[in-house]
Amino acid sequence: MAINSLFSFPSTLQNKQSLFSFSSLNPKLSYSSSPASIPHFPTPPLRNPRTIRRSLIIAQSKDSNSADAPDRLISAITYFYPFFDGIQYGKYVITQFSPFQAFIQPLVPAIRVFKSFPFNGFLVFLTLYFVVVRNPNFSRYVRFNTMQAIVLDVLLIFPDLLERSFSPRDGVGLDLMMSLDSTVFLFLLVCLIYGSSSCLLGQLPRLPLVADAADRQVL
Repeated sequence: MAINSLFSFPSTLQNKQSLFSFSSLNPKLSYSSSPASIPHFPTPPLRNPRTIRRSLIIAQSKDSNSADAPDRLISAITYFYPFFDGIQYGKYVITQFSPFQAFIQPLVPAIRVFKSFPFNGFLVFLTLYFVVVRNPNFSRYVRFNTMQAIVLDVLLIFPDLLERSFSPRDGVGLDLMMSLDSTVFLFLLVCLIYGSSSCLLGQLPRLPLVADAADRQVL
């Protein structure tokens, strides 16, 4: 099966005030009572209240957590990064339960491309962090969601180290390792579904364990 071959790939680990003074006014200066002698100050042109309100909304939404359709789509796609990078933790769940196989099957070509080169994950990490998270041209909505996906992927270091340190082949150790891998995979799957669906709906997802860290990184 094409899904089984996916688990043979190794995981990838990493912001004038103006002041005018009129102290030189002549106190002896006087004006006659005729209208011609009264100084005329031009009235500034009136602006359409709708135009003022529209520009205010644009200025306020630039750094807010609201998002338009492109921002939602970009944010939703970023959550596939940690899921693809940790797909190998689902080797036990996917092979035993057919609903998971049906869910993963359409993603197999994209996973194969992601896993085709050992450093693809690290290159994606650098691209997302320096091109998106550190780029003020992207809205805060996109940068926050991207940073959440990056932090979630970084957390995969811990189960990877544990799996490399302990590799039981049978007994209770194997059962514990299978439970750990399945838990990690299910957590990644829930984060993918919750994060991507929330972004597509225009909501701001906050993932457990990673949201606070992402907030500190996104200025």
